[in-house]
Amino acid sequence: MESLFTAHVATLSEALAGLGEQSAEMEAAAAAIADSLHGGGKVLAAGNGGSAAEAQHFTAELLGRLRPDRDRAPLAAVALHADTSTLTAAGNDYGYDEVFARQVRGLGRAGDVFLGLSTSATSANVVRAARAARELGMVTIALVGARQGPLHDVSDHVLAVPSTQIGAIQEAHLVLVHVLVERAEDLLFGPDWSTD
Repeated sequence: MESLFTAHVATLSEALAGLGEQSAEMEAAAAAIADSLHGGGKVLAAGNGGSAAEAQHFTAELLGRLRPDRDRAPLAAVALHADTSTLTAAGNDYGYDEVFARQVRGLGRAGDVFLGLSTSATSANVVRAARAARELGMVTIALVGARQGPLHDVSDHVLAVPSTQIGAIQEAHLVLVHVLVERAEDLLFGPDWSTD
C-alpha cells in the first residue's frame, strides 16, 4: 500500500509541477471567465465520469464560494450533466454524443464560456459541445491531459495536465478549477477583497 501511495503522489507531483509552465494560458482562461461574468454572461461546464464531478465542482464554486473570507454574489454557472431529465431526454432522442451540445445550443449565448473537461481530449459529447459553443460565439476552454485530441481543435484556451495517468489528470484538474475560480474572482473584485 505504501509503495502504491508513494508512486501515486510522485505521479501527481510531477503533473502539478508541469502546470506552472501554463501560467499564461491559465491567466487567459481566467480572464475569459471573468470578462463573460462581468458582462452578464455565464459559464457552461461539462465532462463525463470524474470529469463531470470536476465540472460540477467548478460551477458549485462559482455559484457558491471557494473561500469563506471572500463572500460575494453568486456567479452564473451551469453543469450540463447535472440535470438528469434533460441529459436522458437528449440522450434518448439525439444520442449520447449530443447530450451537451443540445444544451449549449439552448442555453448558450455569444460571450458566454464553455468549459469542457476530458482527460483524453477525445470525449465526443464534450467535443461536440465545444464546437456548438464556438458556433454561437462563446469562448471555449478545455481541461485535458497530455494527449492531443480533437478537443484541442475546438478550444480557445487549453490547459493540459502533463500526464497520461487518469487519476493524476483529474486531481490536477481540481487544482486548475480552484485556480480559475480564485483568479476570476481577483479579476472581478480585486485581489485584496474580503469580508473580514
